[in-house]
Amino acid sequence: MTADPVLRREIPDATVARLPEYLRTLSALADDGVPSVSSEELAAAVGVRSAQLRKDLSHLGSYGVRGVGYDVAMLALEISRALGLTVDWPVAIVGMGNLGRALSSYSGFVTKGFRIVALFDDDPSVEGEDVLGTAIRPLRDLPRSHAADPIAIGVIATPASAAQTVCNALVQAGITSILNFAPAVLTVPAGVDVRRVDLSIELQILAFHAQRRTVASADLRSAVTR
Repeated sequence: MTADPVLRREIPDATVARLPEYLRTLSALADDGVPSVSSEELAAAVGVRSAQLRKDLSHLGSYGVRGVGYDVAMLALEISRALGLTVDWPVAIVGMGNLGRALSSYSGFVTKGFRIVALFDDDPSVEGEDVLGTAIRPLRDLPRSHAADPIAIGVIATPASAAQTVCNALVQAGITSILNFAPAVLTVPAGVDVRRVDLSIELQILAFHAQRRTVASADLRSAVTR
């Protein structure tokens, strides 16, 4: 089988980080029945400069048509292929507290090419519990589960104190793509990819911007009343 030419290209990490935003916007346009979109319209919807968007898409070999723009369905497919979303990715979630349960119930995983195949938690009180057709198993069962139904991505939804232990177990089982929701920095060997999602950091950033707006508004009111 000939390798996908998209996969042979070196795509910058910054571009990869923006591709899901482009895909989400294109999917919304497709749902609305929009057949084509200009680079300016797509860039504005995503919140980037049109020149940046065109540069990003050029890494996929997609340049649009002058006066017409990009074919929405075709561009969505090209981005999906580049992100690896045209195949089914089996996912395991470790940590079945509130966050883990919310993630395991998220319907968006299925529509985006991700399939929850295993759930793990070492709390004896939840062992064997069925969550949408998948039983919660103890972490010691991870190697056996991975051997029977290979896991492509491991999701850590545990407290910070357990995150490194869980990460080690995932790596030892042969899982090299990890999404970490725990507020902890993980140490992994070369060849293992870790993406960290820290909700508290995102909230702190939002608080910073909210504070700036509040101060600016107060300054404006003060200037008006002088």
